[in-house]
Amino acid sequence: MTRPSVKRLTAALLLFLLILLSGYVLTRIAVFSRIFREHAGVALTQDEVAIAHNSTDPDPRSQVVPKIIHQIFHNWNDPNNETLPSDWEKVRHTCISLNPDWEYKLWTEKSSRDFIETEYRWFLSTYDNFKFPVQKIDSLRYFFMRHYGGIYLDLDNGCLKNLEPLLYYPAWVTDGGHGALSNNILGAQPNHAFWILLTDSLISYAWNYPFPYITISYATGQWFETVVWEKYHAQLPKDAPPLTRVMMDMRPGAASWVFFTQERGGTWDNWDNHVFGYIGNNTGEAVGYLVGFLGAMAVGFFVTRTVLRCVFYRYRGYRRLGRGNKSGRGDEEIELSA
Repeated sequence: MTRPSVKRLTAALLLFLLILLSGYVLTRIAVFSRIFREHAGVALTQDEVAIAHNSTDPDPRSQVVPKIIHQIFHNWNDPNNETLPSDWEKVRHTCISLNPDWEYKLWTEKSSRDFIETEYRWFLSTYDNFKFPVQKIDSLRYFFMRHYGGIYLDLDNGCLKNLEPLLYYPAWVTDGGHGALSNNILGAQPNHAFWILLTDSLISYAWNYPFPYITISYATGQWFETVVWEKYHAQLPKDAPPLTRVMMDMRPGAASWVFFTQERGGTWDNWDNHVFGYIGNNTGEAVGYLVGFLGAMAVGFFVTRTVLRCVFYRYRGYRRLGRGNKSGRGDEEIELSA
């Protein structure tokens, strides 16, 4: 094979690989962008959930979510101390007292790992090797929903009313009204297809990224949950019912909260949380800054490129005239006369 043929073959191969890489990158960007768009499923305010339950007595619908409340407490600073902080202890009792006939499960670090080891041993290695402790808590809540069903609440969420009106929706998540879905409060009937898909997807998403916030959010947290939520709905047959998003929008003017409260949280914050938190709360402004930055970079690149080209061609022209001069005039004279 001649050298030109080898060069053409190499160029074609590189072009093919570039097209494949570009396609993969664009696909990933498209999937990632879905996290921040309007979400699939049926959005219900907490008031709408309450009205649907109270409009008829008794409610004719079947309760598909078992009466179990799950909460998780892992003491990262003192693993042997399983005593909750006093404010969280008070908050969790709002749910216990308002739901007296429910089973209540508080999962500690030991009981959590024992559960994974016993019921989902195939996930134990991934669970043990998560970079950030909160990733264990993220993954646990999904497995509890898959295995037991019931309602999961973060320890910084309390209850305002009995949670029975939420037992009629086979699988539901909470939605803050902007950005990704939330995973602070979840509901499920056992072995629902969504929770199976979610837990089965955990290992393939368990990557470590340069930023802690991205690692936590995209490997196990809200971004991950949102991606799988959209994937689940994209695969649903047309006649299958969509899942439910219970609204928990904290912004002024949003629908009021009927069932839940929000107390002290932020236990998993890292150095980059404020940056990504700002972007999430000010998406339009952040996009404006990004566009402005990229525009400034483009202008800077164009100006720099133009200046360098002028210098380069001026230098080339100067040297060429200097070497080709047969009149005996100096290079400086030729430069001036050009």
